[in-house]
Amino acid sequence: MLKLIRYLKGYVLPTTVAPLLKLAEALMELLIPLIVRHLADEVIPAGDITGVYFWGGIMLGLGAGGFTLAVISQCLAARSSLGYGTNLRADLYRHINRFGYAEIDKFGTESLITRLTDDIRQTQIGISQFIRLVLRAPFILVGAVVMAFIIDARLAVIFIAAALAIGGALYLIMRRSGRFYRAIQRQLDGVALLTRENLTGTRVVRAFSRQDEENADFSAAAGRLAKTSEKAGVISSLLNPLTYVLINLAVLAVIWLGGGMVNAGGLARGDVLALINYLSQILLALVVFANLLITFSKAGASARRIGEVLGTEPSLVYAEERTTHNAQRTMSDKSICKSDNNSALSEAPKIRFRNVSFSYPNSPENALSDITLDILPGQTVGVIGSTGSGKTTLVNLICRFYDATGGALEVDGRDIRRYPKDALAAKIGVVPQAAVLFYGTVRENMRLGSPSASDEAIWGALKTAQAAEFVQSLPDKLDTVILQAGKNLSGGQRQRLTIARALVKAPEILLLDDASSALDYATDAALRQALKAYSGGAAEKLTVVMVSQRAASLKSAGQILVLEDGRAAGLGAYAELRENCEVFREICLSQEGSN
Repeated sequence: MLKLIRYLKGYVLPTTVAPLLKLAEALMELLIPLIVRHLADEVIPAGDITGVYFWGGIMLGLGAGGFTLAVISQCLAARSSLGYGTNLRADLYRHINRFGYAEIDKFGTESLITRLTDDIRQTQIGISQFIRLVLRAPFILVGAVVMAFIIDARLAVIFIAAALAIGGALYLIMRRSGRFYRAIQRQLDGVALLTRENLTGTRVVRAFSRQDEENADFSAAAGRLAKTSEKAGVISSLLNPLTYVLINLAVLAVIWLGGGMVNAGGLARGDVLALINYLSQILLALVVFANLLITFSKAGASARRIGEVLGTEPSLVYAEERTTHNAQRTMSDKSICKSDNNSALSEAPKIRFRNVSFSYPNSPENALSDITLDILPGQTVGVIGSTGSGKTTLVNLICRFYDATGGALEVDGRDIRRYPKDALAAKIGVVPQAAVLFYGTVRENMRLGSPSASDEAIWGALKTAQAAEFVQSLPDKLDTVILQAGKNLSGGQRQRLTIARALVKAPEILLLDDASSALDYATDAALRQALKAYSGGAAEKLTVVMVSQRAASLKSAGQILVLEDGRAAGLGAYAELRENCEVFREICLSQEGSN
């Protein structure tokens, strides 16, 4: 957890002042038993009413002063802990957004959400408690023991014995409960997973009438979390009773031994009262300390989980523009590549796969093996294959969601790993299998890749994507609000909007990952025809990589890559593959038979 203290940057002053104010409050609290002793031994026996009022006023003043300092300290601690939480959450969110798909797969979406929310909240509480009590509780504990020794060293031994006994109990309980708190956070991930799946897949659950089964699964996960929490709670709940018992035994010992010493004339009554007061202060300090340790156990478990994420470096490292000269040279190279006057460069592949292989983390088999493919500028290439053949993986490599584990992948003659992130993203427009739209207006969704896009450009992209007609029919047209994940639209409408969103940014390469699966044949054909003529203002014709389950949708493609178990089973034009590629012919025959 100490590694995360750096997120208090910007809150050094309140973080420093708050413990000092608590220290001043503790000092005032330690003075009160001395005043009680003075009143009991000297002022009250002398019948000095004025002295009673005077010293009573001093005690009230110390109490009021301590209360004021405590309130100020609480406010400063709250400000620092909230600032810490804000800084940590922002940095963790930025770090997660640097992750590639491999790191997201490793942790899981639900676990990352829990770490961004509940884990940070636990560490935030720990920081707040730390700032408020890190000096106060130990100072009260040590100060009360020291004052007890000053009053009477013989009875102060009881204080030492009680403190050691309570310290041993704290150690044993914290050691046992720590692992339960770590288990609780892991089980929270499981509950978050089920919650997210049920909420996002509620239509599927209802369609298959699986409500009872899903409720049973959620109840089981919640039950496991409850049982673990109960075990941690039972162990932690022993702290306060044990502390009270040991301290009260110490109080009894002080009263019994101190009473005998008072009767023997070896100790004053005020000394006994002061010692009992100091024992009470030790009791409260130890109770606070025990609760502090529980909080730290929770915060420590959460901090380790956060540290795991922050300590994981993204596997995808993007090149950076090193100097203005290099940036200008890159722009010059781009303009040369786009020049129609340079025939050699114009014939260079837009995308080149050179013996590319890829395997997912912890997978024993390759998802893609030895893929070699050249895609020329302005060419439309189809990708087809059975389920699990590696079609989406191919698209993910072009987007650089993953890095190839073998071979090389080039865009415009440059290794894809040498591109700065923004430069690569500017070249590529991608439409994933699952049509994802965000809550907001149609216009806001269209501008996701190009924030400054004009309405004219948006309507042009919508027209190409065959979405202009239905957007025109919406009540507020571009200002119509789309619900989260596009729940107020049909599947075909969502797909057409995601295609238009990719086109608005005027990419050089358009990747369609089965993006027309929800479209009827007529709309699909019209879309393919519109894409042939689309440039979106770019200097060169759009290069399209179209993944499709429909062989008929790829008839007009310049070439078609047929994948089977991650390998290239065929490459060529539709008619050629129909004649010479057994895998492609089987796909065509199966679809013709189903029609």
